[in-house]
Amino acid sequence: MQIKTAQFVKSATRPGNYPPAERPEIAFAGRSNVGKSSLLNVMVQRKSLVRTSSTPGRTQLINFFDLNEEIYLVDLPGYGFAKVPMAVKKQWGPMIQTYLQSRQSLCAVVVLFDIRRVPREEDLQLLDWLEEYEVPTIPVITKVDKVSRNRRAAQIAPIAEATGLPAEAFSLFSALTKEGRDEIWERLEIAMEECSCLDAEV
Repeated sequence: MQIKTAQFVKSATRPGNYPPAERPEIAFAGRSNVGKSSLLNVMVQRKSLVRTSSTPGRTQLINFFDLNEEIYLVDLPGYGFAKVPMAVKKQWGPMIQTYLQSRQSLCAVVVLFDIRRVPREEDLQLLDWLEEYEVPTIPVITKVDKVSRNRRAAQIAPIAEATGLPAEAFSLFSALTKEGRDEIWERLEIAMEECSCLDAEV
């Protein structure tokens, strides 16, 4: 996809604050520090559209971004290792679940996994919600530059086993080398073309 414009729209915590569901929407989810913000910046070819931080858990709201005035990309709150108050952590699950269940314009969710980490309870809960609400899922393994190519298969195997997904279902991504960007965009475009929730064209 050719990126013409990309801009932040708004943050929200509940459906009443979401932008109008009038265009195809792709959401991105994963554990804190999985590289979600970096992936989004690479995908839209902007250095700092999405704020990145060395402190896990900085994304605590649902953030909407307008792309080409045609689609929304949505940065969902990270979960897991975030150094935030427990009261905030407890809000994240219901916030994400409500979004997944209620957002009519949602075409797919990109779920990110760190190649160096075995998925944990929160990752599997997210996958269960996506299956329950029949939301198409695009699994991506991030930070592949952190391991040698010879080690990739060994690192991917436990991720595939834990999630119950075949190894070939995952796209591999590196924010450093930009590996995987084009493949992920191809998958996003297919998801939007097949999106049954909207008739909008991208």
